[in-house]
Amino acid sequence: MKPSGAERADIMVNAVLAKSFGLNAEEYAKVLTIMGRTPSFTELGIFSVMWSEHCSYKSSRVWLKTLPTKAPWVIHGPGENAGVIDIGENLAAIFKMESHNHPSFIEPYQGAATGVGGILRDVFTMGARPIANLNALRFGDPKLPVTKRVVDGVVRGIGGYGNCVGVPTVGGEVNFHPAYNGNPLVNAMTVGIAAQDKIFLSAAAGIGNPVVYVGSKTGRDGIHGATMASTEFDANTAEKRPTVQVGDPFTEKLLIEACLELMQTDAIVAIQDMGAAGLTSSSVEMAGKGGVGIELNLDNVPQRETGMSAYEMMLSESQERMLLVLKPERSEMARAIIEKWDLDYAIIGKITNTGRIVITHKGVVEADIELAPLSDEAPLYHRPYTSAAKPAPLGETQDPVGFEAALLKLMACPDIASRRWIFDQYDSTVGGQTIKRPAQADAAIVRLEGTNRALAITTDCTPRYCAADAEAGGAQAVAEAWRNITATGALPLAVTDNMNFGNPEKPEIMGQFVDAIKGMAAACTALAFPVVSGNVSLYNETEGKGILPTPAIGAVGVIEDASRATGLAIAPGQQLILIGDTKGALGQSLWLREILGREDGAPPEVNLLNERENGDFVREHILNGTVHACHDLSDGGLAVALVEMALAGGTGLTLHPAPAHIPAHAYWFGEDQARYVLAVSNPTAILTAAHAAGIQARHIGHAGGNNLTLTGANPISLTTLRDAHEGFFPNWFA
Repeated sequence: MKPSGAERADIMVNAVLAKSFGLNAEEYAKVLTIMGRTPSFTELGIFSVMWSEHCSYKSSRVWLKTLPTKAPWVIHGPGENAGVIDIGENLAAIFKMESHNHPSFIEPYQGAATGVGGILRDVFTMGARPIANLNALRFGDPKLPVTKRVVDGVVRGIGGYGNCVGVPTVGGEVNFHPAYNGNPLVNAMTVGIAAQDKIFLSAAAGIGNPVVYVGSKTGRDGIHGATMASTEFDANTAEKRPTVQVGDPFTEKLLIEACLELMQTDAIVAIQDMGAAGLTSSSVEMAGKGGVGIELNLDNVPQRETGMSAYEMMLSESQERMLLVLKPERSEMARAIIEKWDLDYAIIGKITNTGRIVITHKGVVEADIELAPLSDEAPLYHRPYTSAAKPAPLGETQDPVGFEAALLKLMACPDIASRRWIFDQYDSTVGGQTIKRPAQADAAIVRLEGTNRALAITTDCTPRYCAADAEAGGAQAVAEAWRNITATGALPLAVTDNMNFGNPEKPEIMGQFVDAIKGMAAACTALAFPVVSGNVSLYNETEGKGILPTPAIGAVGVIEDASRATGLAIAPGQQLILIGDTKGALGQSLWLREILGREDGAPPEVNLLNERENGDFVREHILNGTVHACHDLSDGGLAVALVEMALAGGTGLTLHPAPAHIPAHAYWFGEDQARYVLAVSNPTAILTAAHAAGIQARHIGHAGGNNLTLTGANPISLTTLRDAHEGFFPNWFA
């Protein structure tokens, strides 16, 4: 039956309208071939969102398939709502990271808040109780008023949603760079825990089974949000506010509890959250994965606005909604559970054997589409790409300011300054299982309730490295996430990624994406660290200017005995050991940028063999009790890491001078990889063990007193260092 399209008979469906929906001429021609006729207005909307970059990964999936995704501990890899790994004792960790970049620039508070809500649903829709949220944030130049507005809104949005829903926000990262002026990045990550025999998937099944809508009512917010997230920004960006969703964390909390209670019964056949593209994506994906058909009667959809059309209901991205396929004999039991939690429950359709999605509204068929082509024939582009030339080594640099001035400037700079102003707005301890909070360890540590075990969780990426050499930067992002987890004593298990890039139709941008994937794949393979979920966010450009390539990595590991997890804090009398080879790599370093005002040179080399050997050595000695504190080295190099440990422990340091063969500023501030600082009681024992294992190790000083004392330099008081480190955000927002 040809749909009437009666709801928008005033609008001509043609190539011009399709282009405004994000479909190019070739894609629209393909729609006409599939349909054998002109689609209705609603059908065109369905094709446009399902074939958007945000939903179909049409520019990226050919490369995503090259990432390693399997390991004995991987239960479900990419393709489900979130990745699932075995963490022992019949428990599974379920986790994913996802972007809400475009909405967060248009409306920072709601954009960030609904990003948190969406990633929570991706996790609990699989049967997991969320136990931790994290985020990875990139903002523009702090000197611009718009940057302060966006930072304030995003941080309040993350805190406002996460705190109210009762899931601790335990970690994350924040970077600033002018490349994000018109396009900040808000990547949200959630980790949940489920019993391995209680994991729920989204593939619909059972001809005649009811299709049930659960949660909040549907409004007009977020319509075409997926399409908006698949385009560049321009001078008219502010007009896109209607495509930003509005969140309600209290309803989300009810939805979590209602779904988890329902999951304890045998009622659910399949379940999917209504995320990007709302009712369209959830119904199409559920029926498509199950190889069945689906009929929807939109008259039964709970609505909070009057006169909504089929198109609006299908494309709305109103928040806090789920779509379920239930066993028919359990539908009234399910209704009782859902309504007990004061949520809407409505049977809006049924599963069929037609292989089609059929949508009716007010007695009119508004859409009738074969399901398979919506996924099987979605565009798949092998876009042309060009890899940038590898940057030349930096060469020699001169130190114009000296150790003390450089250290104080770095500790105070926006990329290193204390994030306390940010994380104090987040509830990091709700639930009572958080062992290591933000700034206490390289990764957050969250205990698995009722066990001795804990998860170590982190996010990481260094975009300036990726901009200089995307392959090295992709590998480094994975390696640093692996180090973050290792530095707590936990065993890194798996990765979720959030690939944030500019316009893939530009060969140089596509080249950044391809090269980053190559680097990530190499690192994930070398470190036995598979990718189990992720998200791609492209077209992060404003008026033709792209962001820094930002392949953000979220990672999860497990430690068998939570009491053995190490943090940053050192204590008086402890001896400091540097693990790893220090060459003084200053290319693309923060020292180079902050002291010399330059962003050039090759980023530090990533030697994956050294990463694995050094990390395994460090983890072994944390777990055998010989390491009291540990910090991996990254932004700002050795000196910054040491000060962060000193401030965490509230004690001063006495440090040996730099070795003669490395310029002092390169030794202290170089960003060589595969390095850790260990605090130990018996330096001889750890040095002997390192030598026997072929690991480079060096005794560099000890903790004690109230100053940082470096041979040949003036002492710097801990108070001076703390004031420098903690001043940026409070002063910025004063």
